[in-house]
Amino acid sequence: MSDEKRKPTPEEKAAAAAEARAKAEALRKLREQEAQASQETNQVEPSQEPQEEVSAPDAKPVSEMTPEEKAAAKKAAAAEAIAKAKAAKEAKEAAEAETPVAEQQSEAVATPAKTVSEMTPEEKAAAKKAAAAEAIAKAKAAKEQAEAASTPVKPVSEMTPEEKAAAKKAAAAEALAKAKEAKEAKEAAENGADTAPDADAKAKAAAAAKAKAAAAAAAKAKAAREAGGDESGDDDAKAKAAAAAKAKAAAAAAAKAKAAQATGDEAPAEEAPKAPSKNQPYLDKYVSRISEAFGQEVIEASYINELGKEVPTLTIQNERWHQVAQFLRDDEQLSFEYLSDLHGVDYEDRLEVYYHFYSYKNRQSLAVKVKTSREESKVASVMDLWHGANWNERETFDLLGIHFPGHKDLRRILLPDDWVGYPLRKDYVQYDEEV
Repeated sequence: MSDEKRKPTPEEKAAAAAEARAKAEALRKLREQEAQASQETNQVEPSQEPQEEVSAPDAKPVSEMTPEEKAAAKKAAAAEAIAKAKAAKEAKEAAEAETPVAEQQSEAVATPAKTVSEMTPEEKAAAKKAAAAEAIAKAKAAKEQAEAASTPVKPVSEMTPEEKAAAKKAAAAEALAKAKEAKEAKEAAENGADTAPDADAKAKAAAAAKAKAAAAAAAKAKAAREAGGDESGDDDAKAKAAAAAKAKAAAAAAAKAKAAQATGDEAPAEEAPKAPSKNQPYLDKYVSRISEAFGQEVIEASYINELGKEVPTLTIQNERWHQVAQFLRDDEQLSFEYLSDLHGVDYEDRLEVYYHFYSYKNRQSLAVKVKTSREESKVASVMDLWHGANWNERETFDLLGIHFPGHKDLRRILLPDDWVGYPLRKDYVQYDEEV
């Protein structure tokens, strides 16, 4: 890039501005001298006798001079004044010839003479861009200086405890300084952006400030790790992180409370009750039919399984299960003629057998759970009601050890008959180490 197209740096702009101010001051003094010389020229006009007395070249007072001497003295004073004025003018022209570039650079960084209200939209945009560029340049220069000064002389592993402590303090001070500079740069950019309502420029300035803050935080964390030197971490850093997390949680709670107040409520409103499930009428129907036939005590629990497609679910007493199962199949209002699934589950304090039925007649589903103990685990077989339960009950017996009284051929289906233990139980211990 050529020197003509290269943009001046902030330091060059500042130096140019200082030079321009100095030359402007020199010009001002030259103008004052020129004005004074012109006044002296005016004072040597004919018929002004007092000036002749002080400017006469001879030692004689004016009153003693002859007319010829007075005329000669007047001419000499006029010639001297003209010479002074000419010298001042030449000095002014020479100064003006040397300063155009400096004055142009100083005008680029100088504060505009107009107020913001008097600026045109173009002038506002130009002022905003200049302020933002200057703030970014200052932040960059400060960052480079800080990075140049922060290079450790020794590696952390070679430092003494005192040097590590000093390095840690220096890193913390440096991080604070960077955060302060980033904050000042952000404020300067925002002040520059306030001169014109430009949403895109504000967003860019905010993003730049956020990125600088993140970089400063990362630098601070890195410096703290390097200063600490130990893999165990820094207690102060942990305490600061905990305090920051606590402050964030408090801020979130305050924001939530403020949002609740904004809606007109003094305290957060209680959650509205959920709407009933679309399958709730079916669940009520099943509970009603079974309770009428066997009593309410046969149903240990009833609910809508929200995690399982809102399927109506019942927990039936173990001792009455076979009777209830036959009722589910044969009752005309229920007619659950299809058993789609059967498996066991270990809950550590108990075992459960899970059944899933479907009624093609009513196009309805039902899930049933039957509990049993771990020590004497048994649930009545339903193989005689739904023949598809045959292999499912054998698999549940094979892997969980749940017995199904009434099954016609209850034996292992996946593992050999001499296998020790039930692999799906949570307390299962492998017997053969080589397997």
